[in-house]
This record gives sequence, C-alpha cells and structure tokens, in this order.
Amino acid sequence: MTTSTLSSPAVSDALTEKPRISSIDLMRGIVMVIMALDHTRDFFHKDALMIDATNLEQTNPLLFFTRIITHYCAPTFVFLSGAAIKLSEQRKSKKDLSIFLLSRGLWLILLEITVIRFSFFFQLYYDVTIFQVIWAIGFCMILLSAVVHLPFRLILALGIVILLGHDALHLIRLQPQDPFYTLWTFTHQVGVAEFAPGKSAFVPYPFLAWFGIMLLGYAFGRWYTSSFTSERRRKLLLVTGSGAVFAFVVLRFINLYGDPAPWSEQKNVLFTFMSFINVTKYPPSLLYTLMTLGPVLILLAFMERWQSPTLKPFIVFGRVPLFYYVLHFYIIHATAIVLYMILQDKSLGEIDLHFDKGFGGITPGAGVSLGVVYVIWISIVVLLYPLCNWYNTYKSKHKNWWLSYL
Repeated sequence: MTTSTLSSPAVSDALTEKPRISSIDLMRGIVMVIMALDHTRDFFHKDALMIDATNLEQTNPLLFFTRIITHYCAPTFVFLSGAAIKLSEQRKSKKDLSIFLLSRGLWLILLEITVIRFSFFFQLYYDVTIFQVIWAIGFCMILLSAVVHLPFRLILALGIVILLGHDALHLIRLQPQDPFYTLWTFTHQVGVAEFAPGKSAFVPYPFLAWFGIMLLGYAFGRWYTSSFTSERRRKLLLVTGSGAVFAFVVLRFINLYGDPAPWSEQKNVLFTFMSFINVTKYPPSLLYTLMTLGPVLILLAFMERWQSPTLKPFIVFGRVPLFYYVLHFYIIHATAIVLYMILQDKSLGEIDLHFDKGFGGITPGAGVSLGVVYVIWISIVVLLYPLCNWYNTYKSKHKNWWLSYL
C-alpha cells in the first residue's frame, strides 16, 4: 500500500497512531456532516413534518435539493462499512472477524431500539419504534458474519445479484393481514408492522437492498489492500464510478426498470431534472444506488491526493462515526426543544411539549425557515467537532475492547 492511501501529513499526532485510509475516513466524514443537515431540517424546519421535500407538487428547488443531497449519506455509510470489514481481515482471522461482526451487529440493533430511539422521541412508551440505518447495518453485519466464510467471488456475485435484481421484488406486495407481512416488511417492503395493540415498528430500512450494498462495499475494500497500488486503484475508482453514473443516466432515461417511481416531464426544465433524479430511497432502488455511489467512487479517486489541514474535521468525524451519529441526534433534538419553547413565548409552566405523541415534543408546523436551518446545522457541526476530536484522541490512545463498539 502506498503512503498516499494512509493518513496524510495534514493528519498528525493522535490521528496517526495506526495506519488509516484517510480518503475513506474523509468521505465518511463528509457524508456525516451532510447527514446532520437532513436531521437538523427534520427537527427545526417549520415544514419538515408538513410536506414531503421530494414531492414535486409540494416542494421548491431549495428544499428539494437540500433533501436530495442527503441521499448520498446512507448508501455511502453502508458501502464504506463493508469496505472497512474487508480491510479488518488484514488484522483478524475469519473466525475472529465473524464473531466480531455477530456481536457488533447485535449491539447496533440494541442501540437502535434503545439509545437511538430515545433520541428521536424523548419518551419510553414504545408505541412506535423506527428501524433505521443503524438497525440495517447491524443486521447486515450479522448476515455477513456467516457470508465472509464464502469465496470472495461468490460474495461479489451475491452483491451484484441483489443490486440488479431486488427491484423486481416490488411486484410482491403483502398486506398487514398476510401471514408473512412482518417478515417481508423487515426484508424488502417498507411498512409498519404491529406487534401488539398500540405497539408497532416502522421499517423504512428493510435490510435486503442494504445488504447488497454492504456486500459490494466488502468487495470494493479489496482495492485498498496491499495488492493494489494507489494509481491502479484510482483508475478503477474512476472507471467504475463513471460507469455507474452512465448506467444511471441510460436506465433512468429508458424509464423501464431500476426504480418504482418513473420520471416525467414537468412544468419547466428544472423541475423535469428534479423528477429525473428523484429516485427511491426506501428501499434503495438500483438507480438510487447508481446515482449515489457512482459519484462517491469518483470522489474517492480524487481524495487519494487531497492533503490539507482544512480536511481534518471531516477525517475526525469519519473516524468516530457511531459516536457522532448518536451524539448529533441528542444535540439536535435537545436544541430544537429549547428553540421551540422560546418560540412559544410562554412561561415555563404553560409550555406543553406533548412528548406522549408525535416527534418527541416537536409540533408539526412549528420551527424556522430553511435558511435558519442551515445556520443551525453549521453551528451544531461546529459544536460536535471538539467532542468528536476528544473521543478520537481518547480512542487512539486506549486499547479497551469496548471502544471498538462505539
């Protein structure tokens, strides 16, 4: 492995105790910062709970692109998680890796339904539990704990088959009264599964398509091993990324397969373009995956040569992703509650936050403009940096087993 793939000179001291692939950390950090924009909008924007930002009959261009840019976060995060798993094979035996993936996956699912769920709702009624990206990553890791024992080419082939074929499964639509509805909801069909009266699970991240993305990320991680030079890897990244973008444009233009929501001509060129790129995230369609991961691969090729001190915050975020993820939800939600109390202009005893229903005290229609949301987003990211930098430094200097789980 050439030195350009490891931590750059700009990342010194605590960031270089052990070899890291800074381009992967950088990309992960960038999408995590973008992710915070989407979640800040969810809690602060006055229209967040009122309209669908990607519904062309309700949205406007600024709101639409604010939402669309965050589409790049989840697939990049899952894809790079797969790559990190492949790279860990250089330090672990297959048996040790399998055990770690199983335990790590179970831990992530536990976090999703406890710590992360509480950050959404600030209550413990468990009337609704949302199974989002952390659950999906956790369950995919559990599956991968078995799959890693298969031959590499078979793992790659399985990832390709899922990527290309899972959209055909949209033809299978089950209803809540069907016996396999809950299983199918967690596997492929976005929906709400009721476990008991008043207790349900909303599953926007069924695992199947995400598992395909993680498998492809696992295969992609091989490009970062010592058998690939930096130059060879850059060429592969550029060719594969460009090919994915080209395939997206062709398949989307044909409008026959790859996404359940076809594009159509709109009232003007801009809205027609918005319709063209308005692909399906839940679950991630083939076209959604090509549109998001194609540019990511191209950027990763250029990031191999990016060396600047200004990139350090993104690299820090990328090195403590779970810590950042959990922390940013609590900060965003708590700050939104404080702002909501201020906007009500009432005495403390008169304020009713309604934690027993809705989005953890956030009333639909309450909040601020999208411009103010951007200011709040940047402020929260700035606040997160010293906290994440402290934890990254602590993690790099300590070898406690539990640190690998956070």
